[in-house]
Amino acid sequence: MKIAFFGLEHWEKEFVQKEFPKDQLFLDFNKLTAGNVSKFNSTEVISIFIDNQLDKNILNKMPKLKLIATRSTGFDHIDSDACRKKNITICNVPFYGENTVAEHTFALILGLSRKIVPSVERTRKGSFELEGLRGFDLKGKTIGLIGCGNIGQHVAKIAQGLEMKILVFDLVQDKKLAKKYNFRYISLNEVLKHSDIVTLHVPYNKHTHHLIDEKKIALFKTGAYLINTSRGAVVDTNALVKALKDKKLAGAGLDVLEEENHMCEELSLLSKEKVESCNLKTILQNHLLLEMPNVLITPHNAFNTQEALHRILKTTLQNIKSFRKGRKLNKVN
Repeated sequence: MKIAFFGLEHWEKEFVQKEFPKDQLFLDFNKLTAGNVSKFNSTEVISIFIDNQLDKNILNKMPKLKLIATRSTGFDHIDSDACRKKNITICNVPFYGENTVAEHTFALILGLSRKIVPSVERTRKGSFELEGLRGFDLKGKTIGLIGCGNIGQHVAKIAQGLEMKILVFDLVQDKKLAKKYNFRYISLNEVLKHSDIVTLHVPYNKHTHHLIDEKKIALFKTGAYLINTSRGAVVDTNALVKALKDKKLAGAGLDVLEEENHMCEELSLLSKEKVESCNLKTILQNHLLLEMPNVLITPHNAFNTQEALHRILKTTLQNIKSFRKGRKLNKVN
């Protein structure tokens, strides 16, 4: 088969070559784009990373494409409707970073609760003054989980170890799980009303777009914190900025942002095509978030450990090999 991998790291190349010794491979460290897709119009299988957007314009130029193996759990970066019409299978990596993302969630929480960033910045400048660096204990605080799937369960496990009170909203309720980690299932609105820290662990789709908007933020306890390691557009950025300015929220820890892909490409935003495809107001609001001392932002980095990346690549290779044998492993469309 003709198989192309995009956005690879150098260490991954050897793994891929070893698994497909008899196939026609193309291994690229760059993304698949409208500018280079013509080189791959005969490719049957492609593998991309989460930051590689695939729209119908790109897909229409790949008439022989049968499988997209995304090296991620989320697949909202792929035009699923276009794939369905063209009978292209999408496979993902459903399990790889349950503990990894949960650990990063608490890295953000602890960074905010103990003011780690300003503490480090101050001592690097030679000052050991403690003024303005007083934090708060997590023990006894209430953490609200929006979504308690594989990642959310690990968040609950860590929270239990820190002796936090745990509230959960999830469409699917597991009584055994609730008993195991000592949490209660309640409605979304009740979670928001009673939590000191709200953390998001839901997929992005039409139902979760701006799940946390101005009306939902109004329900938060004054002085609560919002943590998002899921997808940027689950939160209405404009509403978040307003809540932080008005001190409705005490702070936020964000590993994802709306329009985060365009944040990396600001010089190209002057082109008409780019302006029409992104929300400039949201990008400006993101810059406001970056400047706020009570907001921690990491660059969609929650997944990024050596162990997790090995698990992602291993599952992706299995997805492709299974597809070749007629089994559609981890199909999402």
